[in-house]
Amino acid sequence: MDPPPIDLLRADASLFLDFDGTLVEIADTPDAVVVNTQLRAVLRKLFERLGGRVALISGRPAEQVAALLDRPALDIVGSHGMEFRWADGRRALAERPAGLAIAGERMRVHAAGRPGVLLEEKPLGVALHFRQSPEAGAACEALAAELAQAHGLHFQPGKMMIEVRAPGGDKGEAVRALMAEPGRASTRPLFMGDDHTDEPGFAAAKALGGAGILVGPPRATAARYRLDGVPEALAWLAAAGNAA
Repeated sequence: MDPPPIDLLRADASLFLDFDGTLVEIADTPDAVVVNTQLRAVLRKLFERLGGRVALISGRPAEQVAALLDRPALDIVGSHGMEFRWADGRRALAERPAGLAIAGERMRVHAAGRPGVLLEEKPLGVALHFRQSPEAGAACEALAAELAQAHGLHFQPGKMMIEVRAPGGDKGEAVRALMAEPGRASTRPLFMGDDHTDEPGFAAAKALGGAGILVGPPRATAARYRLDGVPEALAWLAAAGNAA
């Protein structure tokens, strides 16, 4: 796969960005990620050059992403496309399933008995992170699969983590919803992400006349372009923003 051309962010583009593994390196724990001044500067420049048509689409809660970035004037979609935080103050959140409380308690007990396994509670999901204890991954995944089936939840795998969350919604639906807004409706979507959870975003961007940009090692993907990692993604965004 080729890297994206520098002129890809021309005047008719709308840009959608994943967060972890795309704009920041994945850390051992969700709150340990480092947001540097380069990233903030790049996002400001892109916002200016694209007339505000930049949005973040993450599996994290939207307010958490906003806090990590010092509350930028960007549209932020959290919880895998089920939580919208628009820059103009509008908010939208899917209904939290009752079964998440039961699932969360089971997962809390599971994490408490396994050093290195971290529980993360979200507005619409509960996750177990096992980056610090890879050998615990199989048991975490088995529990999540059991709980998802028992309580009608969505089983959401990720990088060294597993989540059960409210059913419905994905990053592709988030792209389509944002592209339906007047300011983006006639533009060309570009979606940049690193994980398998970003594949619906790549597919939606392609279907709407745009393209996906995979960040990370080569793999089967709906993305058209690829960059090696976070440093390369930030460097390309900086260069493409200046060229736009």
